[in-house]
Amino acid sequence: MSSSSLCRRLHGLFNHSRSSAPRFNKPNPSPPSSATKKSTTDSASAATPLTTEQRLQKLVKNIIKRSESHRFRRRHGFYHSIVCRLAAHNKYSMIEEIIEAQKKYEDIKDEGFAMRLIMLYGKAGMFSYARKLFDELPELNCERTVKSFNALLASCVNSKEYDQAETIFREVTQEVSIEANVISYNIVINACCKMDAFDKAILFFNATEKDGIEPNLITFNTLLTAFYRKGQFLDGESMWAMMGNKNIAPDIISYNARLQGMVLEKRIQEGIELLAEMEEKKIKPDVYSYNALIKGFCEDGDLEEAKKWYNKLKENEVTPNGSTCRALLPLLCEQGDFDFGLQLCKEAIDNRLVINVVEVQRVVDGLVEVSKVEEAKDFVELCNSNNYLNFKLEWPQTSTER
Repeated sequence: MSSSSLCRRLHGLFNHSRSSAPRFNKPNPSPPSSATKKSTTDSASAATPLTTEQRLQKLVKNIIKRSESHRFRRRHGFYHSIVCRLAAHNKYSMIEEIIEAQKKYEDIKDEGFAMRLIMLYGKAGMFSYARKLFDELPELNCERTVKSFNALLASCVNSKEYDQAETIFREVTQEVSIEANVISYNIVINACCKMDAFDKAILFFNATEKDGIEPNLITFNTLLTAFYRKGQFLDGESMWAMMGNKNIAPDIISYNARLQGMVLEKRIQEGIELLAEMEEKKIKPDVYSYNALIKGFCEDGDLEEAKKWYNKLKENEVTPNGSTCRALLPLLCEQGDFDFGLQLCKEAIDNRLVINVVEVQRVVDGLVEVSKVEEAKDFVELCNSNNYLNFKLEWPQTSTER
């Protein structure tokens, strides 16, 4: 049987299995009486589903009512999830309604409680409201210290108002006479890095020592990650050396940042040596460590090395993530290694990873092309039965079928 005939037969098989159930003709019902019509109308009205707007309004009212309980007000994670949900629907007035309702309770005199409200505004991207609440704290009998100041700075970053962080840092420390700490500097340095304003980031880094503040591991990790990620390898290496001089031991974040920098600089062999150094220092490489090497080898077209490091990842009981699969699949398909591609896709399904459906389809097409139809059939059924992809996988069509 030709490949074309086989594909047509399988295509028909799957179309038949997905067909809808047969329909049966039903007799036309008798016209309803006037009483029945009224009853039906009333039932339909009562059963009308609420709109999204109505559901959210009902939710907000419920939250405000339940906030009367001190115990409920301590459910910080719950407030966070509700605010994020409302922000996803752009319901900023509802967020304001919930947060403003909290100010009438005695809890607002506790700076920790006020900080959480400021941070909630930041999570919702409502920085101007966070600033307004910070300014109102004295009127609410809440003392402002570096803690609420740092919450305000963090709200700048969470709201992606990165350029405001420097302004807030300078204005508030002068107006309120708050003395910044290392956390304050770390937040502003992070904001500068987010804007790729590395010169400003270094200025703030240098200012820490002038103000008698010692930079910590978070300070260095913020700068290392930014420098190496942007290909400023020498700047990253300078920071790495400075960490050693200050006797600050690098952690997994530090090593992964440097590893990524080495791969970007095509120093992949040095990256392998760095991974060995991590293991010697009892710092277990994670999925991001292995991904850096796998991606580097994939970009070089070296499939065997990429597969080797993927296998090492598995041997060390590290779970691959979506980035692992997205790095490997294109090269596997390009070089015709559909068996390994199938293995990778199955593992992605097991771990519910997000991968490129186009690459998954290429694996199916490739298996059929090399006459591994049963494997392809089983895999398609597995994907479609699990609703793993947003749409059904298709069988490849030859030029004669098109």
